[in-house]
Amino acid sequence: MIRTLLRVVEPALRPALVRMLVWQCADAIGLGIVLGLGFPLTRALLRAGHHEGHHGVWVWLTVVLAATACYAVVHHLSLRAALRSGADLSRGLHRRIGDHLTTLPLGWFTTARVGPLSALLSQGVSQIMGIAAHLVRPVVTAVLTPATIAIMLTCYDWRLGLLTLVTVPLAVACAAGAARLLARADEVREQAQSEVSGRIIEYAQLQPVLRASGAVSFRNRLVDAAITGHRDAAARVLQLTVPAQIGTGLVIQAAFVGLLALATAQALGRHDQAATAIAGLALAVRFVEPISSLARLAYAMQRSRGSLDRIAAILDTPPLPEPSCPQTPTGDGIAFDDVRFGYDPDHPVLHGISAELRPGTLTALVGPSGAGKTTLARLVPRFDDVTDGAVRIGGVDVRDIAGPDLIGRISIVFQDVYLFAGSIEDNIRLARPDAAPEQVRAAARAARVDEIVDRAPHGWETGVGEAGLALSGGERQRISIARAILKDTPIVILDEPTAALDGDNAAAITGAVAALTRDRTVLVIAHQLETIRGADQILFLDAGRIIEAGTHDQLLAADGRYAHFWSQRVEAAGWTIANTER
Repeated sequence: MIRTLLRVVEPALRPALVRMLVWQCADAIGLGIVLGLGFPLTRALLRAGHHEGHHGVWVWLTVVLAATACYAVVHHLSLRAALRSGADLSRGLHRRIGDHLTTLPLGWFTTARVGPLSALLSQGVSQIMGIAAHLVRPVVTAVLTPATIAIMLTCYDWRLGLLTLVTVPLAVACAAGAARLLARADEVREQAQSEVSGRIIEYAQLQPVLRASGAVSFRNRLVDAAITGHRDAAARVLQLTVPAQIGTGLVIQAAFVGLLALATAQALGRHDQAATAIAGLALAVRFVEPISSLARLAYAMQRSRGSLDRIAAILDTPPLPEPSCPQTPTGDGIAFDDVRFGYDPDHPVLHGISAELRPGTLTALVGPSGAGKTTLARLVPRFDDVTDGAVRIGGVDVRDIAGPDLIGRISIVFQDVYLFAGSIEDNIRLARPDAAPEQVRAAARAARVDEIVDRAPHGWETGVGEAGLALSGGERQRISIARAILKDTPIVILDEPTAALDGDNAAAITGAVAALTRDRTVLVIAHQLETIRGADQILFLDAGRIIEAGTHDQLLAADGRYAHFWSQRVEAAGWTIANTER
């Protein structure tokens, strides 16, 4: 685990982390030496009343006090190093992960990854910070301190020392095995707990449907089954954890009993060995004390290892390649050249897409759900890279355009709008932080955000809430479009934002989109009939292929898949024949 920890931290922090580990080892060994010196001191005290006098007591007492003073200094420095390393590790991991995330393809940030990533950046990093600040020292102490005591005890009595030396690796092995069993038990427990929680939440949320359908008893059986599964999982947890804990405890207690029996045999066998036996027993107690916590500490390390491995997996994700010799496009047209792509190489999504989007035109992508429309649109700004073929802007492969230059040419407005916790103005200005206030206000007016500001309690400084949840969906869309207008790029990509809005918001956003797309190269995933009919070019996609391409009139005249699609949409929308022919 230490190798993984050193691999994920910033290179500049690795020397400090290594120094921290050295201090922790010195701390643990120092404690073992101080405790080990208690053996000759105890023996000297017990023999002082007989033939040795008090000289030996004062000698060993001086040695113990000097060693204790040195250990106090080392212990203080090791604690400072651990706390400093924990804080540096937290800052360094957040910084390194953040820097690496900015280099990953935007297609990497799926819903399935964003949730766990958020938990990892908060709880996971804190847990790893705790490794350096609070966990390494007791783990190292639990191993090196007993080992040091065992070595010192060997110098005084080889039989007692040999028994302790055998105990250390055996206890470490048992603790490691116990930690693995406890980790498996955690997986079983969490899986069962998630199942119960999911069933109970589902049961509560679906009460109206269940009562209307009379299926309450059926749903109760599912909840009961989940609870029964949780009970069985709890029994499985006990089967895993109890033997692990008992096994480690037995090894440690067996070692202590062995030391007790051996010391007692020595004391009974020879009168002059009584002092040695008693001193050995006192040292054996201090030997057992740190090693008895090894199983619990190994389990904690095993749990932290999971977060560490997940962070390592993120950092091992290859970044989006940047061109070594960036090229600058000479125009704003977009070309798809035999584009093939799949999130999974074995399951391609796009199959040989070829099309040209001329500058200053609007191209509508239409087709059934799952046809690949959004996937195709996301390839233009390099949310992902094509598997084969090329996407070109102004005749240049997007992979040969520097990332900041490429994204600086494209404005994107999708249906799922995310706003940052801040003011309305902050969220618009995000597109151009250096924009003048007049430019921000002009973009807002074009998107009719000024209507939102006029009724907001604090005007432009009104907070939008976490992820923009203080605003309605239509209001969030207006701010998103204002952001795109302020960016003022020659290429615009839209997942038509009016598709799921009420009439008032749809009307407001339609005017804003018109302002956004004027005299630009526009690629729109079209849902509205007016947008589809008014497009300069329509690409009809199905199953990752362009089935038909042309203008609205051309495709209707061809009487193919598009014509059938159009008639269905017209019927669903309730349009009249006059409307469709207007």
